[in-house]
Amino acid sequence: MAFFQDPARQPFLRAPPVVIWLIALLIGLHGLRVMLFAPDSPETNFIINTYGFIPAWYSPSFLAAKAAIPRGIFHQALPFVSYMFLHGSWAHVLINCVWLLAFGPVVARRFGTPLFLGFFLICGIAGAAAHLAVYWGSLAAVIGASAGISGLMAAGFRMVPSGPSQPEAAPLAPIFSTRILVWSAIWALINVVAGVTGLGAGPGVNVVAWVAHLGGYFAGLLLAGPFDAMARR
Repeated sequence: MAFFQDPARQPFLRAPPVVIWLIALLIGLHGLRVMLFAPDSPETNFIINTYGFIPAWYSPSFLAAKAAIPRGIFHQALPFVSYMFLHGSWAHVLINCVWLLAFGPVVARRFGTPLFLGFFLICGIAGAAAHLAVYWGSLAAVIGASAGISGLMAAGFRMVPSGPSQPEAAPLAPIFSTRILVWSAIWALINVVAGVTGLGAGPGVNVVAWVAHLGGYFAGLLLAGPFDAMARR
């Protein structure tokens, strides 16, 4: 006996290769680090302090107080991206990958691989910038892909069709539509609660980067339109 399913119901199970490879990269990098170095080893601390996002490194007063040499432009810019590829625990990276698998495919299909990766990175950078503005001078390292994934989630929300259209063809929902406003308020509330209570912080994660999450999310809301226009061209 054969069972035939509507192909339109299957794409979620057939994630675009870029999403699968991105998940594999996040898991692989974390697995390599924990395999080579103990959680509290000097090597792990060096990696987190060098490639994690630490606002204090951007504060001239902190550097002057510590008599630290300011980093060069490259090493100042690198953590805005590299922090996304570090995670504090297996739970941390796996939860991020589940969210990436949930929201990445629809955005990847609509934007295509180069724009998808660019969108993910820019949302992550926006999340780091938001965190830097709020936690200026903080010594706590922020790591994880959550800000970039929050941006993908925001774009995915705008791509959900209000009718029978497929997400790849439906017009983007307006930012100030009731649906987007409600979802945004819920996501903001969840992150504020997580930031206040520490909900979701696993071993090796110094803070719940709720500001970075919201920064990435709102960047995704705003940039989904321009990226969609580029993809349509």
